[in-house]
Amino acid sequence: MTNQTSSQNAMRTGYARKRAIVNGIVYAILAIMVIIWIFPIVWLILQSFNTETGMSTHLFPQGFTLDHYKALFSEENSQQYPYGQWMLNTFFVAVLSCVISTLFILMVSYAFSRLRFKLRKTFLNFGLILGMFPGFMSMVATANIMQIFGLEKSLFALVIVYSAGAGLGYQVAKGFFDTIPRSLDEAAKIDGATRNQIFWQIILPLSKPIIVYTALTTFIGPWADYIFVSYFMGDKSENYTIARGLYLMLEPESVNKQFTNFCAGAVLIAVPITILFVIMQRFYVAGVTGGAVKG
Repeated sequence: MTNQTSSQNAMRTGYARKRAIVNGIVYAILAIMVIIWIFPIVWLILQSFNTETGMSTHLFPQGFTLDHYKALFSEENSQQYPYGQWMLNTFFVAVLSCVISTLFILMVSYAFSRLRFKLRKTFLNFGLILGMFPGFMSMVATANIMQIFGLEKSLFALVIVYSAGAGLGYQVAKGFFDTIPRSLDEAAKIDGATRNQIFWQIILPLSKPIIVYTALTTFIGPWADYIFVSYFMGDKSENYTIARGLYLMLEPESVNKQFTNFCAGAVLIAVPITILFVIMQRFYVAGVTGGAVKG
């Protein structure tokens, strides 16, 4: 009996050692991946404080200064690179697109989750297939349509483009609504509530996680988009958003003078979305996992 116990203890010890070695290897790999991922971000932030103006070949800045942040809003620099105007354009397009897109997605998702109608599965499958195609495939046609309505090179055209197809992103929100018990809808119907009242007064108050998740994802898209802005705005730089505007600083004729300004601009525009994401992180995770309040 004693020999058997000793053998079992030895096996457990060996297993624990092997597990510790495997865990150590996994943690080492993850640490290396984190360093690889975070290094460019750290380097960009450091370069925004660099006393040099061009692209530096040094790993760390030779000196630290805030002049590049000040230069972004200086009158001299704003004549060619109106960073403040680009930020306002970005906020306008992102916020308006976020509100419209979030409403579209939630209403479409609720309809697919709760309503049963003819061709429902066909629409679900068709929407899923359409969502697999990148939006910029229709960019030329969309630009021509905007021109017909006199909206070429306007910020409203961007809002329409970002919002029009938002309903196709119903998959995650629909999965969330599916977790909310139908008994709530049935009880509300018995009390005389309409489908509209059920959605706005019962379902949405229980859906804060998916609302926040949807709002964040629809906000980040216009915030970081480069392709549509470049094509729709052409050479009208005063209507650029940040992603397109900052790229002007990286053109061959300006990169040697504007690279550190570009780094400072990239850091500034990343701050609001980072703070927003950190604050809303718990709702974001709940939205992804599809958890709902049940009762």
